[in-house]
Amino acid sequence: MLTQAVTALAGVGKKRQDALAELGITTIESLLTYYPFRYEDVQERQLSEIQDQEKVTLKGTVVSPAVMSRFGYKKTRLQFRMMQNHDVFQVSFFNQPYLKDKVVLAEEIVVYGKWDAKRKALTGMKIFGSGKQDSFAPVYHVSKQIRQTTLQELIKQGFLQYGEQIEEILPIQLIEKYRLMARKQAIYAMHFPTNMEEYKKAKRRVVFEEFFLFQMKLQGLKQAEKAEVNGLVLSYDSQLLKSFIKQLPFELTAAQKRVTNEICADLKSPKHMQRLLQGDVGSGKTIVAALALYATTTAGFQGALMVPTEILAQQHMESFVTLFDQMDITIALLTGSTKSKERKEILTELKNGTIDILIGTHALIQEDVDFAYLGLVITDEQHRFGVNQRKILREKGWKPDVLFMTATPIPRTLAITAYGEMDVSVIDELPKGRIPIETRWVRPPQLETVLEWAKKEMAKGHQMYVICPLIEESEMLDVQNAQKIYEDLQSFFEPTFAVGLLHGRMKPTEKEQIMEQFKENELQILVSTTVIEVGVNVPNATLMVIIDADRFGLAQLHQLRGRVGRGASASYCILVANPKNEVGKERMKVMTETTNGFIVSERDLALRGPGEIFGQRQSGLPEFLIADIVEHANVLEVAKQEAEWLWKQSNWQVVPSYHALANYLEESHKENVFFD
Repeated sequence: MLTQAVTALAGVGKKRQDALAELGITTIESLLTYYPFRYEDVQERQLSEIQDQEKVTLKGTVVSPAVMSRFGYKKTRLQFRMMQNHDVFQVSFFNQPYLKDKVVLAEEIVVYGKWDAKRKALTGMKIFGSGKQDSFAPVYHVSKQIRQTTLQELIKQGFLQYGEQIEEILPIQLIEKYRLMARKQAIYAMHFPTNMEEYKKAKRRVVFEEFFLFQMKLQGLKQAEKAEVNGLVLSYDSQLLKSFIKQLPFELTAAQKRVTNEICADLKSPKHMQRLLQGDVGSGKTIVAALALYATTTAGFQGALMVPTEILAQQHMESFVTLFDQMDITIALLTGSTKSKERKEILTELKNGTIDILIGTHALIQEDVDFAYLGLVITDEQHRFGVNQRKILREKGWKPDVLFMTATPIPRTLAITAYGEMDVSVIDELPKGRIPIETRWVRPPQLETVLEWAKKEMAKGHQMYVICPLIEESEMLDVQNAQKIYEDLQSFFEPTFAVGLLHGRMKPTEKEQIMEQFKENELQILVSTTVIEVGVNVPNATLMVIIDADRFGLAQLHQLRGRVGRGASASYCILVANPKNEVGKERMKVMTETTNGFIVSERDLALRGPGEIFGQRQSGLPEFLIADIVEHANVLEVAKQEAEWLWKQSNWQVVPSYHALANYLEESHKENVFFD
């Protein structure tokens, strides 16, 4: 059985089992699907055709005894000479003393290493012995306890003993349609390809299989959601909602109207809502959330809005209180800082149904928080919460409708993957009258010129953010820190303009006090680490200066830029950076070329990959073994279409050609393979 523990293999005792487990290898199947991350070209070469510093495989005769010398602490050098076609060259191996026995005078040997043309010498990496070699040598992620050769031997042993048990799980229709390699053949060829062509075919099969199985799981969840007709029906009062929209001090954009209609249709439907609302910084997601929550209250249900920070919770509370000023709606705020007496009152009123809308941080998911009749749950900046945290809030009611919101624009490829089981609404236009933020990139020596110009802007009554990446000095990173910049700016701007400092190590009360002073314009300049990234709304702030901007990811830079440009005046974002590599330079270029968050996020995804954008654990993104959602985006799209088509076929699981697939999905569901 492929599900057997790796201890079923000879040579795997408790110690080796633990070492393999650290690499994620626990069963025979996980061993056989532990694929190499790259391959080395180990075809035998002639000295006459190789280049300096090239990694090559050379075959020749050993013409001098192997001599081992020691130097430094526990360091060894093994040296001998080889001859190929009358050319003699030196070979050196460092810290591999055990290879001495493999070097026998006058015998043929095959060595892989790095060629130094000037010294006519090879720095050896491995010895293959004589005999015919494969063209490609797999290279695996290994550890100190598990060497490359050990892993290869175990994989070979695994195939010898269990290879015949590898079953095909893809339906024959798909294999024929896309000319895919058989599963057993593909898994074997991933480890032992005879040539590059065979490896490419094997990889193509593995990538498709990974995406298809994942999409089958997602589409299955989606189908289950849709089939569940016994969700809540929130029969909201559409007349009350229309009058509320009419009395707003601004007109909704076409995009805001469209997504509000999509959400309201879900509320009225007996099907359980699972919707993701995407909107760029400043696109007006808050008003859409407020309308959805208001509609929920007119249907006689309670609504909850969960946000990642206290500052953001406080801000939502303030804007909701203003919005619902004339309405008969009770709103409460619950955070970690809520005093125990006040908290007790809120919990009592929440349980007896007096509170209509509860806004808060993860304090909302504590055990003693009980709702009378929760109808709608909204999670803002949802990728900052773990999947389990979101689940706990959902379970505070009886199948409440769920709306996730994010200002991190998610590229289409990522949305397909991470949120395939949700419906997606997009606010793709900014409110009227918004002046696009002008972004400029300057080098550090120009900072003083920027600050002189900032003086003139602030003389008009405006305010400025100055963002820096670290709080304390670090020997490893040449990054100016918040404390030093704060002191420098104090001496540059005071007494004319007051400077404040905000960073992550402050207590919540200290942070709130500083933010309040900045909002009230008691401070004109706020030096901060990225704690102001999410949700701070100061319309009077028109300048954003980001120090060492190349240290930030594109999505983060875009979020920070969105903190300005919230009022009627022209706003500016100045990136101060001296990037040392091409990726850093590319980020600066992207930021100065576009203010469109979706374009920014597509480029960020291409430069960094999905895990870094969201943080793998929080986003719920699957970790594919070989597939890459950026590189193989077209395969992901095809896999999604095929999975959607299959789930539309009624009782597809009973068709004989789909039996293996249905069984595999059922097993992976039990083991929770794809989701946390």
